[in-house]
Amino acid sequence: MIGPTTRAVVLAGESAPVVLGPMRAAVATALVVVGTFFLVVGTVGLLRFPDVYNRMHATSKATTLGAASLFLAGFVTFVDAQGLTSLVGIVFLFLTAPTGAHMISRAAQKMGVPFAAGATWPEGGGTPEEPADGEDAAD
Repeated sequence: MIGPTTRAVVLAGESAPVVLGPMRAAVATALVVVGTFFLVVGTVGLLRFPDVYNRMHATSKATTLGAASLFLAGFVTFVDAQGLTSLVGIVFLFLTAPTGAHMISRAAQKMGVPFAAGATWPEGGGTPEEPADGEDAAD
C-alpha cells in the first residue's frame, strides 16, 4: 500500500513502480551523493596530480569508493536480483581496481617513469632499473 510518506518511482522499462520508503530513499540518496563526491575527487586528482603514480592513486582509491557507493545505492533501491548484481559488482570492483592500479604502477616503474620532483623510490631510494630486495632482475 502506498501511503502519504511513500514515493513511487517508475523506472524506464519497468511495468510496476518501485516503491521506496522514506528511509530507503534517504539512504539511497546519501549513497549517490557520497559516490558522486568520490568520483569527482578522483577526476580532479587525475587532472591535478603531477605524475602517473599520484594520478593512479587518486583514480584507483577515490573512484573505487565512489563506484562502490553507487553500487550500494543500487542495492538499497533494488533488494531482489538487481540488488544482488550490485553486490557482485562491488566484489568485482574491489578485486580488479587495485590489481589494475598495481599493474600500471609496475609497468611505469619498469619503463623508468620518474616520480614527481623530490620523491624517491621506497626502500632506500633505489632507481627503477635496480630490482628491489627479493626480486629477480628478469621480473
